[in-house]
Amino acid sequence: MMVLPKRGIAAFLGLGLAITVAGCSADEAEDPQPSETAAPAGDYTEREVSDGDTEFVVVDNPNGGAQLSYSVDGGISIIEEEVDGSTYAFKDLNGNGELDAFEDWRLEPADRATDLGPQLSSEQVAGLMLFSDHERSAGEGLTDTQREYLADSKLRNILSAGSSSVEDHAKWSNEMQAYVETLVSDAEPYVPVNFSSDPRNDAQSDAGFMDEGDGVSQWPSNLGLAATFDPELVLTYAQMISSEYRALGITTALSPQIDLATDPRWSRVAGTFGEDVNLTTQMATSYVQGFQNSVSDSGDVAAWGKDSVNAMVKHFPGDGMGESGRESHNDSGKYAVYPGDNLDEHLKPFLANLDAAAMMSSYSIALDENGEAKFGELVGTAYNKTVVDMLRVENDYDGVLVTDWGVTDDRPWGMEDASKDEQHYGVIRSGHDIIGGVNDVQPILAAYDMWQADFEAGELEVDAATRFAQTASRVLTMIFQVGVYDNPYLDVEQSATIAGSADKVEAGIEAQRASAVLLKNDGGIEESAASDWADKTAYIPSTLQGGGQGAEPEAKISLSEEVATEYFGSVITDEVSTGADGANSFTAPDLSEVDVVLVGMSSPNNGGNGAGWNEEDGFVPISLQYRPYVADGPDVREVSLSGDTLEDGTKENRSYFGKTSNISNEGDLDAFERAVEAVEASGRDIPVIAVLKVSNATIPAEFEPAAAAVVAGFGISDEALLELALGLHEPQGRLPIDFPASMEAVEAQLEDVARDVDVYTDASGNSYSFGFGLNWSGPIE
Repeated sequence: MMVLPKRGIAAFLGLGLAITVAGCSADEAEDPQPSETAAPAGDYTEREVSDGDTEFVVVDNPNGGAQLSYSVDGGISIIEEEVDGSTYAFKDLNGNGELDAFEDWRLEPADRATDLGPQLSSEQVAGLMLFSDHERSAGEGLTDTQREYLADSKLRNILSAGSSSVEDHAKWSNEMQAYVETLVSDAEPYVPVNFSSDPRNDAQSDAGFMDEGDGVSQWPSNLGLAATFDPELVLTYAQMISSEYRALGITTALSPQIDLATDPRWSRVAGTFGEDVNLTTQMATSYVQGFQNSVSDSGDVAAWGKDSVNAMVKHFPGDGMGESGRESHNDSGKYAVYPGDNLDEHLKPFLANLDAAAMMSSYSIALDENGEAKFGELVGTAYNKTVVDMLRVENDYDGVLVTDWGVTDDRPWGMEDASKDEQHYGVIRSGHDIIGGVNDVQPILAAYDMWQADFEAGELEVDAATRFAQTASRVLTMIFQVGVYDNPYLDVEQSATIAGSADKVEAGIEAQRASAVLLKNDGGIEESAASDWADKTAYIPSTLQGGGQGAEPEAKISLSEEVATEYFGSVITDEVSTGADGANSFTAPDLSEVDVVLVGMSSPNNGGNGAGWNEEDGFVPISLQYRPYVADGPDVREVSLSGDTLEDGTKENRSYFGKTSNISNEGDLDAFERAVEAVEASGRDIPVIAVLKVSNATIPAEFEPAAAAVVAGFGISDEALLELALGLHEPQGRLPIDFPASMEAVEAQLEDVARDVDVYTDASGNSYSFGFGLNWSGPIE
């Protein structure tokens, strides 16, 4: 069967996909295979379900056949097939009354995609090459803007970036899936929505452990998972999280981030598994397997099943080596540098996970140790065919390749002067399948015409139809393999029993506990029970928090007072006053009744992804210490490796030599010093415990000598940190990154080389290097 599209499918896709299973009937296909939604032997059954807004039909096939669902109002009908005395149901997704191969849930996803691809209109194929901008308001339901891009641009890949409210998300998913059913026509077969998400299960700082049913379970960040050094825990995490994603309607994870954190200054270290290639590779493999494989109630593991989620590893060929730690979301950090010529190490986690359904590429323009183009052209990865060929040609990767968001908008590195159409064409010509953050299909259709023109001019070996068909096959396979073609609808009540269930919540809490690291314990922490603290008093100093982007910082207690009062009889903090100039000042309280001092401290904040540059000073150093750092040492580059070519033909110098850092949370160190001074003034022996919330490596020299103990957490709740600080469980975590000895040591290390920094050694003689952590007996072996 062939359906003519609006622009003529013969010209657009006819040459690109060999129809290996087109017209295949159920008699020719394999017998129905068991699934996890097994119905009794006999005939299929149907039941209507409503979430209050959307009504849909759920079909249970006999003998373990696939469960199906479709909208009551969408026009999809059922095709029946009798096999060995049982009647099975299949969805007639194009309304032709016949069982096409792409409708047959017994066939392999790739075979179904191969059959469907040539039936799509040219606009539908172009729509598959779009990934939406961030959608943040599931509670609003289907909006007019969403209807427009679903109908007019045929967009089907949606990035959900809002809350994890199960009811809101599941109902929004159902509403959107029902709407795209109404768009089916003779010329345009059905394509469901592929919802995706960035990681949404990281524990909330300044909070306690979540309760069952409060959304999705809360776990450590990737860096915290790495601190457990336990790939089996990551596998469990991924299996549990994938089922929560599916309960929300999410079928693709924009994760894991498997870049090596080889520069400690980089603002996205917290999203990685650290700097060690072997640990990162192990963790990444467990993560991908856990998301993509589906575990039945009996414990059997299937390659794809009802809980499977497509994993999208990122950011190929590795990120985190922006010159001087700057981040590639910004023009100031658009150059990645390889002064250690260490590309192969950065590639290893990606090449070990070629079974990932998708990969996301980096933004960066790569430079070698001499500041020259490392991959032939001074363009970002989105436009660099040499980089893509490392993946596609040299390593035979045929999964979906997606750009990071905005490469044809505000981050078109190396293609800033090109038109929008030229930028989109450049991305597709490099070998990418989907462009992130684009809702408008018109530049994709223009890119098709530009490709075809270059083919006819002899500049390209394949025509546009063949090239675009490759992407159609890849993207459709990704959608088929998670089962959303067959069963896109969610029973909201059932979803609520899956997301935030007791077993997942408790597993997340245990993972938080397991990830916390004890770095120093000079008598400050003793093994204890929660009841031991019920009549004790804690002093937790206040500090300035927030601020930036025009907002003023706010004076707040440095650890959650609500959480702390669950453990202590009394919690006191500083008196805060505001002077005539609007500045806050802090006065420590009387410590005569205080039993312990806990100081919450976050990694020095240089400004997030915009770190390393500001309007007033230009390029400035990114510092890992709280007090001002002047970059005038012998290892600071006076001439940068990176830089744009200026109008006069010279190269821009992005050095910050002689400049001073700008840390927005220097007040954290003020709070620590104020606490130490208050203890000294009291004349009492009160332990001062530094409680670090780590997003980047921190130089401990400014506070460690005066601390009785130092604990560190990586994307975990205040409650998990407090439990360790109070000795309520034995610490297990170890550092997934090195903590440098000084900023001079940071300047001496190379951006692309792991574990090459001189590490900090504390007053007890312990070096805060990768893998270090204490338990009650001493360093963990």
